[in-house]
Amino acid sequence: MQNKGPHNPYLQTQNTSTDPRQTEARALLETARRISEALNNDDDKALGEALNLNCKLWTFFQADISTPENPLPQDLKNNLLSLSLYVDKCTFTYLGSKKPNPDSINTLVNINKNIAAGLLESYKNSQLSGREENTKLPETEI
Repeated sequence: MQNKGPHNPYLQTQNTSTDPRQTEARALLETARRISEALNNDDDKALGEALNLNCKLWTFFQADISTPENPLPQDLKNNLLSLSLYVDKCTFTYLGSKKPNPDSINTLVNINKNIAAGLLESYKNSQLSGREENTKLPETEI
């Protein structure tokens, strides 16, 4: 069941970009920002909400990666699925702990930021290669 509320960064950013990589990167960065902010403010309620949101976001990724229509190479799909399981494990360990370790949550923030950076770099490279293709003059036979 999809969360269609105002606290779903994946849905919030869908209307602001057309490329899925940009949407996913923005959702990851927004969720990382919320987690960091809650940690820095020592706000357990906000942190729990941000971690639940992050878990939902990664569940969206798991579902998308698992579809046969997903064009990613299988080894990348496998790596992302493994990473998503790690994100789940860190999240649930933190939420279930009486003395949680903030370092594990900082790891989640770093994962989100790094995946977002990769998505944005991929988008940028695709835009540059598309622009280069559009600026090439057609070859003519002489």
